[in-house]
Amino acid sequence: MTVDEARKIVRAFDENKKLTEDDVFMFTEAMNYLIETFHDPHDMMHLGGYYYEIKKFDLALKYYEMAATYDYPSAYECLGYIWYYGRTGERDFKKAFEYFSKLMDMGDPVATYKVADMYKNGYYVEKNQAKYEEIIEELYPEVKDMNNVFDPVPEVFTRLAAIRVSQGRKDEAIGLYLYAKDFLAQRIRYNAFFGNLNIMKWLIDALYELTDLDVDDIDLFDLYYLLKTPHKITFFYRKDRQTLESVKEEAGCSVCFNGTWFRSRDDFFKDACIGNTKLTALYRDLYGFKVK
Repeated sequence: MTVDEARKIVRAFDENKKLTEDDVFMFTEAMNYLIETFHDPHDMMHLGGYYYEIKKFDLALKYYEMAATYDYPSAYECLGYIWYYGRTGERDFKKAFEYFSKLMDMGDPVATYKVADMYKNGYYVEKNQAKYEEIIEELYPEVKDMNNVFDPVPEVFTRLAAIRVSQGRKDEAIGLYLYAKDFLAQRIRYNAFFGNLNIMKWLIDALYELTDLDVDDIDLFDLYYLLKTPHKITFFYRKDRQTLESVKEEAGCSVCFNGTWFRSRDDFFKDACIGNTKLTALYRDLYGFKVK
């Protein structure tokens, strides 16, 4: 294998929507070849990110730790997440705090709100709600004007919204949730990563605890709220009518979309497609939602 061949394999893999086992094998071979040739932490993070997304966290950890030896900032963030959530089966809040703190000292907003979370929850450090709120309040002006869809605007806005609820400032909280919802929807169009979908689900649940859902003005992600209970819903993509139904089961609601069944609203948002395109990627093109 040559460098040009390896790069070509990686580009083709990143652009391919339907991957075979052979595609995955060639991609991992190409990435390992590039890593061994150039020792570039960007390549290590790329391969680690692939393994993280498919939830092979032991392999993700291997490549993130490799990148961290080169003092690569995003490696600290990813390692912090692995140890914070115990992705490999073991939580280590000390390691998580150390990685997030190192990155926070570099001015990284993601690491900053994660350090705040650790004060809120008392993970490794003593629980300190006032410290948590102070960090989030100080972080808000830094992120509020960010406009890249991968900037941590929804993460900070949803945390601040919950603080505003505790302060009795309900209208401000609703405004923060709505802004975060729109921002996050744009991100999910490009990356329907399970972490982003979870944030949206929690956001929607929190938003509609504060205000009523207007069923005459809903979008795709409002379905997180509706699909918790039995509903029949129709909407359009281009001129084609789409049908959706949630049905009560013992563990919640299963979901039927155009004749295909999903075990839960989570599975629906993760896997539902029109043709070969994920529903979340078509977010802007869906219209005419009706709820029965």
